[in-house]
Amino acid sequence: MKFERLAIPDVILIQPDVYSDSRGYFFEGFRDTRYEPLGVPCDRFCQDSVSYSHGGVLRGLHFQNPNSQGKLIHALDGEIFDVAVDIREGSPTFGKYVSANLSSENHHQLWIPNGFAHGFYVLSQSATVHYKVAGSYSPQDEHCLIWNDSKLNIQWPSFDPHLSEKDKQGLALDDLLQRGVLRFEG
Repeated sequence: MKFERLAIPDVILIQPDVYSDSRGYFFEGFRDTRYEPLGVPCDRFCQDSVSYSHGGVLRGLHFQNPNSQGKLIHALDGEIFDVAVDIREGSPTFGKYVSANLSSENHHQLWIPNGFAHGFYVLSQSATVHYKVAGSYSPQDEHCLIWNDSKLNIQWPSFDPHLSEKDKQGLALDDLLQRGVLRFEG
């Protein structure tokens, strides 16, 4: 298993060892003793979620605060362009993003800690995405950073994605700062 800290070192790309033969493949998708030394709060995982999306769909950029959530993401089927934006007020990488292509072919995972907005764009005809979540879902704490905020300059694969009505209403980074929702605890 290979772990790579990205340009924002708190976000980790995980490349599991995949064992393939004539029957198919096998890989270990999670083991606490491998992830904990990297700072992944394994004891906080309390929810597994799955989303299915059609090609051209963009989900995000979502986050919760307070009651923030860390997420371990991977594509069970299809391929996504996955994005994590540092929205921790005062962080040296505040407003910066990292991205990775996650697919059912490469089996890569992305660890996104608390204090990041997360979103993805579906590159394939469809995609099924698994989220292992540290922190419970709290609808009253849910926020959305607008996907095309010019300050972020995210190089999305498409600038005409299919969005939910909720995601169309996302706020710019400056607006979220003014509302005080980017002050994360711990």
